[in-house]
Amino acid sequence: MKILVVGSGGREHALAWKLAQSKSCTKLFAAPGNPGIAQVGQCVPLKADDLDGLLGFAKKEGIDLTLVGPEQALTLGIVDKFQKAGLRIFGPNREAAQVEGSKAWSKTVMMHHAVPTAEFRAFQRAADAFRYIDNHEEPLVVKASGLAAGKGVFVCKDQAEARRAVELVMKEKTFGDAGRTVVIEERLVGEEASILALVDESSIYMLESSQDHKAAYDGDQGPNTGGMGATSPAPVVSDRIQAQIEREILVPMVHGMKTEGAPYQGLLYAGIMVTAGGPKVLEFNARFGDPEAQPLLVRLKSDLVEILEATIDNRLDQITLEWDERPAVCVVMASGGYPDKYEKGKEITGLQAADAMQDVIVFHAGTHEEGGKLYTDGGRILGVTALGATLSDARDRAYDAVRAIKFHRAHWRTDIGAKAIRRLAEA
Repeated sequence: MKILVVGSGGREHALAWKLAQSKSCTKLFAAPGNPGIAQVGQCVPLKADDLDGLLGFAKKEGIDLTLVGPEQALTLGIVDKFQKAGLRIFGPNREAAQVEGSKAWSKTVMMHHAVPTAEFRAFQRAADAFRYIDNHEEPLVVKASGLAAGKGVFVCKDQAEARRAVELVMKEKTFGDAGRTVVIEERLVGEEASILALVDESSIYMLESSQDHKAAYDGDQGPNTGGMGATSPAPVVSDRIQAQIEREILVPMVHGMKTEGAPYQGLLYAGIMVTAGGPKVLEFNARFGDPEAQPLLVRLKSDLVEILEATIDNRLDQITLEWDERPAVCVVMASGGYPDKYEKGKEITGLQAADAMQDVIVFHAGTHEEGGKLYTDGGRILGVTALGATLSDARDRAYDAVRAIKFHRAHWRTDIGAKAIRRLAEA
């Protein structure tokens, strides 16, 4: 089976790494891919949003299965285009991908179908947003409604911060068209977790839990990023909470989208805040999380190709996923200055030493190879991922590998997994 992975980040490297292990995979391609993916497959110089180019390549090469990593391709309608051409592809169609592509649309569906989430209002004029903020003294969260690579969310402690966030999104257009509509909602208090679930026409299959670390700096301080690290499982998601998430969030949301004319099929990601009043939705995404995919996929023992095929063929009720019981930790190494301005082209060394460590896998996110040397080529550079007998052991292994890798102004959080370890100690 010839398989195409669309995308070039750490998530796509993890997906390609797992797909290459399948007995069904005879050749793996990635568009555009990265130097890490090139170790397990062939990279193709096509951008992830070049839908016509990707379709032409898939036809010419006789691709049997395509897996889409980034959200932009999904919201542009790559699934619709491939399906119309009779090609097998994993992911939601354009209508369903609105669940991530428009936070305003997603929140409206949640409201109409009683999915627990923060109270909200959506605005298309900054003046209206300012008036709403001035009438609400409690802490608010301001979000660009469109796609902003995980960076369009501002958790504000007061009205001044909320007003500034609206100015950045709507007036200064920091996120371009993604900020044409802004969503303002109450600030939820609790502990975050990520729930990823496979969805077909009649079934929902929840994967193991994970926990992202969005903020740029230790202690969940600083601006939101695409994700500075992740752990799996997330101790905050007990069996009771997991059952509640499925019953009160996933089932009504999937049913609600079907009712609204946007039936979902693919991987549905629910960003959850576990509050004192139970789990509530922060956001939905239409694809594998990044960096959550990295610790999840190193724990997955089942064949990923079989899982994707079962979802496409509406056979989720016939499969059972197997997991490595050991926890995993992923620490993101980023360029200094990320998520704001950062420099590219810095040489990376020490990867061989890190790769040689037991139960450590280094996933490439923003790298470039030239003349046999590896250089930085983005904000998030590497996802250093490790398994361990305990969460503390996995964390220690990951940080040992991080310290072996060097590049100019390398930045990483030093507390990935600390919150989960504290919760385990208190249990």
